[in-house]
Amino acid sequence: MIGAAALQSGLIAAGALMFAMAALPVCAQQTGTKTESVVVQPGAPGQPTRQLPASTKAVLPARSAKDVEFMQGMIMHHAQAVEMTAMIDSRTANKNVRLLGERIRQSQSDEMTFMKRWLEVRGEPVSPPMDMADHHHDKLMPGMLTAKQMDALKKSKNSEFDRLFLAGMIQHHKGALVMVEDLFNTAGAGQDAELFNFASDVDSGQRAEIRSMETLLAEKP
Repeated sequence: MIGAAALQSGLIAAGALMFAMAALPVCAQQTGTKTESVVVQPGAPGQPTRQLPASTKAVLPARSAKDVEFMQGMIMHHAQAVEMTAMIDSRTANKNVRLLGERIRQSQSDEMTFMKRWLEVRGEPVSPPMDMADHHHDKLMPGMLTAKQMDALKKSKNSEFDRLFLAGMIQHHKGALVMVEDLFNTAGAGQDAELFNFASDVDSGQRAEIRSMETLLAEKP
């Protein structure tokens, strides 16, 4: 689970950034024939709202190298999970596994789209530099299945596939939790409000899916 200190620090930082980013035009005032934008910045808890100059522009919050590395790495991590779910239709008729797989496929595909957009908006490459990609290839990211595990999954059918898929996806999800924890434990990282909310959702969502998969796995003969 995300450390309490890291979570509290992230919440405070994310809250402050959201207040800063909220300085956007909210209405227009008519002054004769001239329309003037009114820009307001919500105050922190207990503080009044401030009116800012019409020339004020919102800016993206600062990001750390760890933020970019996390997003690039999680895209690669999610891609393997989606690859695993693509095997389900031709290998098992288990209704619960098929429903679970479809939910994982949809959610992680959507999250990959979000992560790519987050990087592109900030002018960052979707894929890590070649030397970093080679590093990830040589040393698998937390929870990712080895080539041997993926091959065994591809060759399995029915109940054996169900067992390997559930065990493998639990391993995969737990690895994602390690990546989130590492992000929040890195000084200066995870303070972008959008990234903080996303990583927190990944943590809570994958914990819930782990519990569901552990239940399904325990039911297998």
